[in-house]
Formats: sequence, structure tokens, C-alpha cells
Amino acid sequence: MSKNSVSSANLGQEQWLKRYYYTRALFSVLWVASAFTLGQHFSAIGAVLLVIYPAWDALANYIDASRSGGLGHNRIQTTNIIVSMLTTLAVLVALSISRNWVIGVFGVWAILSGLLQLGVAVGRWKSYGAQWTMILSGAQSSLAGAFFILQAQMPVPPSIVNIAGYSAVGAFYFLVSALWLTVSQRRLKAA
Repeated sequence: MSKNSVSSANLGQEQWLKRYYYTRALFSVLWVASAFTLGQHFSAIGAVLLVIYPAWDALANYIDASRSGGLGHNRIQTTNIIVSMLTTLAVLVALSISRNWVIGVFGVWAILSGLLQLGVAVGRWKSYGAQWTMILSGAQSSLAGAFFILQAQMPVPPSIVNIAGYSAVGAFYFLVSALWLTVSQRRLKAA
């Protein structure tokens, strides 16, 4: 494969990552807005939002892995898809038990998905820009997960707002990554 076709493939992949990061940021912003406006006031809507969040993560990782060489090539993302699908099911079960169980499930998921996201970002580090924010996001997610697990053990039941804050930080990281790629690509075109 020639050097031009490799750099063209990298540019196409960076274009995909830019759109993907903008989409992830937009979804998270909409989810956070829904959680703060409807989810915390209407328990049924809050429950639906809590189930949608890890299900969306599974779908987003599936699409990204498919566009980035396929599931066999992206074993970390494939693992993240499975973890997010299992989390979706676990949230469904935890909703029938207690809000503390729900936040505990989200805690375990945040740790696992954060570490997996960190792994994907490290793997992309040499080939694509803006991965430092994805590394920070993965690390922050893992720390937030540990905090969720502690919250799950508190006597005061947590609410969807706890998870909305976490999602807002994730939206910020995805937006920074998308903007970073946008600026980098514009600079490259100008040079």
C-alpha cells in the first residue's frame, strides 16, 4: 500500500472519528438535558433514560468498531459492547430493586467501560489525533465509577442527577476531541 493511500485512509478515519465524537457529545448533551428536566421529576422517564444510556454506548461502540476495521479487529470495543449490553440488562433488573443498586451497576460499568475506552484510545494514539482527551475520559470514567459504588452504599438514595453529571463530563471530552480533530484537519488543509 502506498504512503498516499495510508494517509488517505487515516484522513478518512479521522473524519469518521470527528463525526463520531460530535455525535457522542450531542447524544450526551441531550441525555443530560432530559435527565435534568424530565428524568428527575418523572420516575418512568428516568428509568427509560437509565436503560437507554448503556444501550446507546453499546450501539455507538458497535458502529465505531464496524467503521474502524470490524469487530474482530477491535476486540477492546467488542468487549465494551458486551459490557454495555450486560449493563443495560443489569440496569433493568436493578430498577426493580432500588436506586442504590442502579448507581452501583453504573459504577461497575463506568469503571469497566472507562478502562476499555482508555485501551481503545491508547491503541489509536499513534495513528489519530485527539486521543489524549479520550485517555483522560477513560481514566475519569473509572474514577467516577468508584465514586458511584461508594454512593450506592449510602443511606440516601441517589438519583439520575448523579449519573447526569458523569454524562456531562463525558460529553465535554467527546466535544473537545471532535473540536481538536476539526482544528487539526483545518490546519493540515491550510498547510
